[in-house]
Amino acid sequence: MRASVAVLAVLVLLPLRAAATCPADLPVTVVVSPKVPTADAPLRVVAVGTDGPVGTVGVRGADGRPLAPEVIRHGGPPWSVVATVEPVPGPLRAEVRRGTDVVGCAEVEVVAGSGTTAPDAPGTRAWEAGTTALYAAWIEHLFGAAEGQASTLTGLADVLHDPERNFLHDHLQLGEDGPGGRALVPKPDCADLPYVLRAYFAWKLGLPFAARACSRGGGGRPPTCGGLGTILPALGPAVPPFAGFLRRVMDAVHSGSARTGLADDATDFYPLALDRAALWPGTIYADPYGHTLMIVRWVPQAPDRPGLLLAVDAQPDESMGYKRFWEGTFLFADEPTSGPGFKAFRPLVARGGGVRARGNADLDGRDGIPAWSDAQIGLDPDEFYARMAALIDPAGLSPTAAYERTLDALAEQLETRVGSVDNGERWKRTHPGTVVEMPAGAAIFETIGPWEDYATPSRDLRLLIAIHVLETLPARIERHPELFVLGGRAPAQVRAGVEALHARAPAERTIAYTRSDGSTWTLTLAEVLARRAAFETAYNPNDCVEVRWGAAEGSDERAPCARRAPPAQQARMAQYRDWFRERRRPPR
Repeated sequence: MRASVAVLAVLVLLPLRAAATCPADLPVTVVVSPKVPTADAPLRVVAVGTDGPVGTVGVRGADGRPLAPEVIRHGGPPWSVVATVEPVPGPLRAEVRRGTDVVGCAEVEVVAGSGTTAPDAPGTRAWEAGTTALYAAWIEHLFGAAEGQASTLTGLADVLHDPERNFLHDHLQLGEDGPGGRALVPKPDCADLPYVLRAYFAWKLGLPFAARACSRGGGGRPPTCGGLGTILPALGPAVPPFAGFLRRVMDAVHSGSARTGLADDATDFYPLALDRAALWPGTIYADPYGHTLMIVRWVPQAPDRPGLLLAVDAQPDESMGYKRFWEGTFLFADEPTSGPGFKAFRPLVARGGGVRARGNADLDGRDGIPAWSDAQIGLDPDEFYARMAALIDPAGLSPTAAYERTLDALAEQLETRVGSVDNGERWKRTHPGTVVEMPAGAAIFETIGPWEDYATPSRDLRLLIAIHVLETLPARIERHPELFVLGGRAPAQVRAGVEALHARAPAERTIAYTRSDGSTWTLTLAEVLARRAAFETAYNPNDCVEVRWGAAEGSDERAPCARRAPPAQQARMAQYRDWFRERRRPPR
C-alpha cells in the first residue's frame, strides 16, 4: 500500500440532511451510530485514518454549543477515534480537525423518540478504502481491551453485545445486540470467527459479503475453492434470518478456506506484505496446519516495554482468547499443501444481483486498500520470524527481555491449555461412561464432534513447538544478533548468558490445574519442560486430567486418576507419537 494514500472514514450511518454543509470531497467521511440517532441513547462518532493520527473530533448540537464527547483513540495504521456523546434532539454536526483544518464532517438529525430501522440491502455501500479501514477500526475497538496482556474471552456473544466494545451495538435498533438478540451470534471455531465478524459488519452497514466452498487440500496441493456461493441476501428487518445465514456460512467454511495458495485468485483471502502499513486489525493469519487467528491490535515498542502484536482465536470448545505473536503460536512453514501467512479478506464489489471478488492484479494498493503481495511465497520460516521481529520491535530487544517475553508467551499458552483440559473434564462429568471416539490417522487433527471439541492434538503439537522455541532461543540470538541489543558483547557470550537464565527462570514460574478429585496441583514451568515427552500422548479426553498433564504413574500427583483411554486408543496414540516428537503434522 502506498504510504501517500490518505483515507479517513467517520461512519455516517444516517444520510445527511438535504441542507448539509459538509463538502463531499473532504478526506474524512463521517458515520454515526445508531443508524437513526435518538435523544434517548448515546451517539457514537467514529473517525478512521490511514495516513496518520486522526486529529480532534468535535460534536455540536442544534444551538451550536459543543457536546463533550468521551473519546477513545487507537494507533495505526489505520488510526481511529471513537467519540461518544449524549445527543439532544435536532440537527447535530460532527467535525474532525487537524489543527485548524476541517478534514471531515457530517450532519445528522437526532430524533426525539425511539428509532427503528432495517439493514440496508447488501451492496448499498462498497468495500473501498474507507469501509475497509473502518472494519479494521471496528475489530481493534471490539478486542482492544487487552492492554498488551493475553487473556480469555467469555464468548463472541458477550463481546458483540457489549456497547463499550462494539460501536455498532444495536446500530439497526432491532434489539439485535440486546438480550433478545442472543441467538444472533453463533459459537464459531477459529476458521468461522473471521467470517462471522465480517458478515456481521457487512449486514449492519449494507456491504456485500460472500463466502466460497473450498477443499481441504491434499496430494501435495493446497486447498482450492469454487465460486462465491454463500452470498448475503437482503434479509429485511428481522434478526432470525441473519442468524440462519451465519449458520450457513459456518457450515460452508473450514480451515482450508484460509490455507488456499498464495497466488490463487479464486479465494476469500489474499496475502499481504510483511509491513506494518499492510497488517491492519482484521487481518487473518493462516498457519500451515489449519489454525486461524485474527490480528486485533499492535502495541508499539516503548523504551520501557517490548512491542506486541495481539490476535484472537476461537476454539471448537467455544472458548476464545488473546494470543501474542511468537513462533509458538503463529506457525509458519513452506508447505506444498498450504498457503500460510497473513491475509486479508478479498474486497467484494456488488454487481447486479450478485457480487464480484477483486483479483490479485486489481489489488495494487493505489486505492488505499492494502495490496496483494508475494512477500510470503516461498519464504524461509527463519526469515519470516526475523522480519516479524523487526516489525514488532524495530529498536531491537535485549536478549534478557526476549527470553522473558518468550517465557511469558509459553506460560500463557499453558494457562490456555488448563482451560481446554478443564472443558473436556466438565464434558466427561456430564456424560459419565461415554467414550469419545478417536479418529484414525491424520484425522485426529481434523474432525468434528466431541473429539474436535475436547481433544487437544493440535494445541499440544503447538505446545511442543513452543517448548522447542523457548529452548532454542539462545541459539537464535547467536544466529540473528541483528535483532537484539547486545551492548557490545559477542553473540556467543550473550548466548551463554541466556542459557544460564533458562537454567533457573522456568523453576520460578508456575501454573495450576484441577485434579480429578477437585484438588489443585501446581507445576513449575521447569517441570512442564521436563515432561515434554508426556505431552506427545496427552491429548485424549478419555484420559484423566492427571495423565493429560503428564503425571508419572504411581506418583502422589496421579493418585486421584480413575480413567484411562481404551487400550486400542492408547495403541494408536503410541503409533502417532512420532508426529509430536518431531513437531510435524502428517501430510494430507
